Amino acid sequence: MTGSRPRRPGPTVRTRVTEHAGDGGERRREDRLVTEEPLEVRLAWPGATARRVWVTMRTPGHDFELAAGWVVHEGLATGVQGIAYCTDVDLSPEQELNVVTVTLAGPPLREPGHRHDGAGSSACGVCGKDSLAEALAVPRAASWAGDLPSPDVVRALPRLLREHQRVFGSTGGAHAAGLATAAGELVVVREDVGRHNAVDKVTGARLLAGAPVADACLVVSGRAGFELVQKAVAAGTGALVSVGAPTSLSVDLARSAGLALWGFASAERCVRYA
Repeated sequence: MTGSRPRRPGPTVRTRVTEHAGDGGERRREDRLVTEEPLEVRLAWPGATARRVWVTMRTPGHDFELAAGWVVHEGLATGVQGIAYCTDVDLSPEQELNVVTVTLAGPPLREPGHRHDGAGSSACGVCGKDSLAEALAVPRAASWAGDLPSPDVVRALPRLLREHQRVFGSTGGAHAAGLATAAGELVVVREDVGRHNAVDKVTGARLLAGAPVADACLVVSGRAGFELVQKAVAAGTGALVSVGAPTSLSVDLARSAGLALWGFASAERCVRYA
């Protein structure tokens, strides 16, 4: 109905807080919070009714990119035919902005599986994945055959990424991911309350722009958890650079898949694990 659609929420919201100082003083002021709302992703293809495949908590904005990137990283498809907000009559206008339907040209490359029918959180990446072998079995792009970033480039990437973290700058509550060339040029940067969502948005942005989803390096603002390594492998990216630590399983996966994995990246140092 014209005029009834609510305003789409932004990536941050205002709130009033009371700040208490160490000297006992206090002051009331305005602060900003990173927005966190649920997003339901539905999958449809010719001859099939749209079905829910995933629910996550995300920061509104770039929702179509998030959905498209997730589909690629899960090995469900290498492209999408269309993406739209859902307009089911059972949904309120507010809910319509939190439900996205991804339409494929044909059936998905694999059955979405049991975990995708439940809800996730902004921290959830691989809930229900039972083993490293299962993760490696997910269809993915060919391994990166181009140049990889040098240690000097790796050390510079976190600072370059930080320059694009506007939501984090105003809230301190958002993760970021960026796709970079071997020379250290950032080609796309996205932020989200969930680190895996930020990576999905990066891949989705490239996919929807008709550009290659892989490049020499994916740089992330947090730790190099298993789910982020899995997404980098699924996209065919050459290296993953994180400002935090990897986990044992993420190192195992990177080594098995031939992904260059860097942790503790900063201007002062970086550590290569795979």
